[in-house]
Amino acid sequence: MAERETPIGEASRSPVPQENGLSAPPRFSFSAQPTLEDIRRLQAQFTDERDWNQYHQPRNLLLAMVGEVGEVAELFQWKGEVAEGLPDWPEHERKQLAQELSDVLIYLVELAEKCHVDLPRAVLEKMDINRQKYPASKVHGSAKKYTEYQD
Repeated sequence: MAERETPIGEASRSPVPQENGLSAPPRFSFSAQPTLEDIRRLQAQFTDERDWNQYHQPRNLLLAMVGEVGEVAELFQWKGEVAEGLPDWPEHERKQLAQELSDVLIYLVELAEKCHVDLPRAVLEKMDINRQKYPASKVHGSAKKYTEYQD
């Protein structure tokens, strides 16, 4: 059975069980494809076909990514707080956000490649570190930095 593609702004959702046995509103989830490795390969091919590796060095990629993050920030500028899922945003703004976030991800993945960082593995290692720094039993419901609650 083929997986249904989710249009931009339409969330793929799964229920979130809670301690009281009730379900919280469903959580958004990404599609299974493409993987980060697929994205890395697609971008590497795109770059190779254009002979852009000479320009895609770590510093340049970082600066390009920061520029793209600025474009994401510009979309949120002057809007105040926005609700999860951006229900009040028109479709053209959602599409623009998707494009800018894609640019950020593409540059991040290519930067990780150029720096020889296995990003999926690094994420798993960082999550382990964060679990130790922020044990749920100590920080549940708190936004304090780990240095504020350590014994």
